[in-house]
Amino acid sequence: MNESAVSPNLDAGHIGTSKNSRFRETLYRLAKDWVFIVASVVMGAILGSAILAPLVATHDPLSISILSRLQPIGSEGHILGTDELGRDMYSRLIYGARLSLAMALLPVFFAFGIGTGLGVAAGYFGGTINSIIMRSIDVFFAFPSVLLAIAISGALGSSTTNVILSLVIVFVPPISRVAESRTTEVVGLEYIDAARISGASDFTIIRVHLFSNIVGPVFVYASSMISVSIILASGLSFLGLGVKPPTPEWGVMLNTLRNAIYVQPWVAALPGCFIFVSSLCFNLISDSIRTAMDIKP
Repeated sequence: MNESAVSPNLDAGHIGTSKNSRFRETLYRLAKDWVFIVASVVMGAILGSAILAPLVATHDPLSISILSRLQPIGSEGHILGTDELGRDMYSRLIYGARLSLAMALLPVFFAFGIGTGLGVAAGYFGGTINSIIMRSIDVFFAFPSVLLAIAISGALGSSTTNVILSLVIVFVPPISRVAESRTTEVVGLEYIDAARISGASDFTIIRVHLFSNIVGPVFVYASSMISVSIILASGLSFLGLGVKPPTPEWGVMLNTLRNAIYVQPWVAALPGCFIFVSSLCFNLISDSIRTAMDIKP
């Protein structure tokens, strides 16, 4: 009787030590990964510039000067040129990063929370609950993610909030499926059975024993969707379903500059370059974390 009461505590201590060792090993591998370091530095610079935009920007992003329209890169007073209305591109790109990155990160953040919760509930309780949740989620896989996002945004109307909501709906199903699959694997392990035998409630088992063992793989998968989120959010704004001009946002800037591509192609391509670099950096960071954690895709 005493042995069975003590063993779960010993197992918990052993598991805790193992988790700490894995976490330190992951950090060590990331510190040695130059791809992760470079991508993090570039992404950190973009995020830092967006946060400190009022201090870093050189002009008012909404200030119009028809006489200075479509200035080339390197012009005096406009390091990255000007757009079709003479607005400083450097300042607009920095301010635009705020909305573009917010519309990319927030949907993944909310989808991670909702999708993980649904996946854990489906995988842990199984049976009817699993069937209801997973079959409902399967409906969304019948539509391509791009078309689904466009359809939801079009139905809800053009706004930043609706873009975020549409992307949350798009990202919840795949995250839920990953969380459910991982939960199903973990829930059958011996330490979960030991926790049940010791009298732990379902909530305690999920919070203490289950969640900590599935959150890593699910988080890595969710982080890989940020790059997709940037492209989708910018694409919706480009199509007129998201942010509206003159608000600076990379997708909107691509849309308004598309007619200037024959006059100043390098200036017109700048928002697209920022979208590409940000998406690439998030993708490289996610891949590095996955490799460091030895998580197979």
